[in-house]
Amino acid sequence: MPQSKPYQPSLLRFLHGVNALIAVLAILTSFLVYNTYDGRFGQLPLPRIHDIIGIHGTFGKILLLALMPAFALYSFHVGYQRLVQPDSFQKLTQLNKPIGWYSLQRIVNTLMLLAVTFSLTSGSMVKEEWLPAGELNHIWYYLHLTGWVVLVSCLALHVLISAKIGGLPLIVSMFSLKYHSNDTPRTWFEQIRSSLRRK
Repeated sequence: MPQSKPYQPSLLRFLHGVNALIAVLAILTSFLVYNTYDGRFGQLPLPRIHDIIGIHGTFGKILLLALMPAFALYSFHVGYQRLVQPDSFQKLTQLNKPIGWYSLQRIVNTLMLLAVTFSLTSGSMVKEEWLPAGELNHIWYYLHLTGWVVLVSCLALHVLISAKIGGLPLIVSMFSLKYHSNDTPRTWFEQIRSSLRRK
């Protein structure tokens, strides 16, 4: 009997997809900023892009001011079951069972939200003129670099654990454009209202 395809709520897919796209662009441009102006921990022979700092900052501001707050609100209300639960750390000892991997995924999901928030907060404190002037030792720049490393690590774990839990069908389901008749964009507001009433 063929396994049924997993289904993800359309609002989750929309918020997750848009945030993931802008976050990946922010991560890539942040590496280009580092590669262009720093490179002390390793560097690639890539061409310089004019105003790469400004481009990276634009993606960061879009995440900080618009996308991330909406995704965080969704995650902590409608999608709270996908985040760390009171017994998540206790169930980490059961990695030989599905619940252990689900618990690990919830922890990593929560860490990703925290890492994005940390990266956006520290990045907003970094001045655009520091790196072109060779000022690489500001504490906010070091904190932003640290946030980038943690975020990339969490992203890799997020993808790997999702693949472990649900394989390719689960990953594909996050990018599917199909939705159920009771899960159209018109129902998003009511979904949010219902989740707030349950709290």
